[in-house]
Amino acid sequence: MNYGGGLSGSCRASREAREFYELKQRAAEFYRANGVPQRLEEALNLVFLQRPEDVYGSLANYFSQFAKTPVLCRMTGRSILDGRGWPVLEVEIFCTVKNNEKSICSSVISSHSELAELALTSVTEAQEKEIRASVEKAKEWINETLNTLLSGLLPSEQLKIDRLLSEYFTKEADEEKERARIEKEERGATEEAPTPVPPPAPVAAPPSGKKKESAKGKKPAPVEKPIPPAEPSEPVLPGSPAIGGVSLAIAKAAAVLNRTPLYMHIASLRYEQLLPKKLIMPLPLISLLSCGKSSPGKLNLMKEVLVLPRSNLTIRQPVPKRASPLGSLVIACDRLEQPLELVQEACKTLGLQLGENLHLAINCAAHELMDYSKGRYDVLSGVSKSPDEMVDMYVDLMNKHPSITAFVDPLRREDAEQWSNLVTVLGSKFNLIAEAASQSVSRLLENRGANTPPSTGVVIRHINQTTVTDLLEIIQLLDERKDMVVLGSTDGESSDDGLVDLAVGLGASFIKLGGLFRGERASKYNRLVTIEEELARSGTLGVRRDTQALHEETPTPATLEAISVKSEDEEKEKEVVVLNTQPLEQD
Repeated sequence: MNYGGGLSGSCRASREAREFYELKQRAAEFYRANGVPQRLEEALNLVFLQRPEDVYGSLANYFSQFAKTPVLCRMTGRSILDGRGWPVLEVEIFCTVKNNEKSICSSVISSHSELAELALTSVTEAQEKEIRASVEKAKEWINETLNTLLSGLLPSEQLKIDRLLSEYFTKEADEEKERARIEKEERGATEEAPTPVPPPAPVAAPPSGKKKESAKGKKPAPVEKPIPPAEPSEPVLPGSPAIGGVSLAIAKAAAVLNRTPLYMHIASLRYEQLLPKKLIMPLPLISLLSCGKSSPGKLNLMKEVLVLPRSNLTIRQPVPKRASPLGSLVIACDRLEQPLELVQEACKTLGLQLGENLHLAINCAAHELMDYSKGRYDVLSGVSKSPDEMVDMYVDLMNKHPSITAFVDPLRREDAEQWSNLVTVLGSKFNLIAEAASQSVSRLLENRGANTPPSTGVVIRHINQTTVTDLLEIIQLLDERKDMVVLGSTDGESSDDGLVDLAVGLGASFIKLGGLFRGERASKYNRLVTIEEELARSGTLGVRRDTQALHEETPTPATLEAISVKSEDEEKEKEVVVLNTQPLEQD
């Protein structure tokens, strides 16, 4: 008899039983440490009492509240096409959700470049090549370094993530400067790299040696002061869209994971989690007509004639019926007031009153009109004006057409004296908005708003290395200066409508999107309508005092606070808006 074999088998079975018992003990301890028995008992009791149709769905919902907070695990940068067919950066965010990698959202950041009207083909091709190289560099940053840098962080840690992004951008910018310095030294002093030279200021013609007799009864023309030369454009670091693109994508991811609209998430960041009782919709500046340098007529001045709806209209009401594929109707005008007369006639036909139902704003794009050889602005073909004459022209135009309530870029940034004169002459009833005449958000923050022309409002854009934190800081800075904030899009638009949520959440006074045609613009206007309807349903839609009346008291919108007052004629409460220079009251 083989007692040894039987004994060996018995020992093995005993050992396996002991190991299995120890395994069960470890499993029980693991579940007890994580509170699983208690949670399971609560879930079963709750489902039994509720008796839902979807039993497993209820159990899943119950246990999901105890799941770990999703963390960033991966980002992907890719190149897509904007409305012009040019490359633009898209950032997709992946998070670890319940132990699985999941795509949360994506965000698109617009091109940093705006194409000037009547640009040469060579200039356009060089610009597209520059943008393409920047997008490729941005993809490299995202798919390599930034993935490692941000992995494991919570999407809700916006300030921390933006700080890391800004530090990385600063390091790359410093390295680029050092590379440029070394290359310059290697080339030597005789072969310095060419630097962009602004157009020269006009120089007075030297005396010809011949005396010209002045006509009788005519005074000699006054000698015009030479204009200051144009400032060089801000340098753009290739790859910089990665910073702004990732920052906005992170904010979107946090909103999605928190099941909150993006505009509410942005508002919570601005007000430090204490949301105001009311959110006020930004008024859309809608591009209607274009009579700029590219138009077939003689008029060059009015790049955009913008419709500014009355502030108590809903977003749906001010929409015009016709526009060109580029967003505005390009027309040929030979006189300064001709496009304004056309708008006035159209409003009359539709039963609208300019100055009551609608106001107008004019985007002059003066930086595109300067003839540096003459030192004068080409307002019309064959008609040019000095900066001082431009001031007189604007004052006269405003007096003849009181429905005009704003000029955008009426002068170049460098004509600071004339900007000041316009602000003084037009007073607080009028808005002077700096768009191209302003600076990027990064430069504005760096200079604390200095080196910008005197104005009552500024157009800001989310481009390049601008993070969500930068936008929050610039809004605070502009509020302190009592400047009106206009959030604008660029020429390189996509169908991403996150810009609208930014405008609502940041509390911008206006949003400048262009005309109503093209899908990438229509998607943003549709988003405006959707947000307005959501706020109205939830009872959190604030109202803004009529823009014209607001300007009569202050050159820029002060902080608005919605309060309830009782009307003498009605017993029910009505929401009205009063001016308040203090921060919004928090819940």
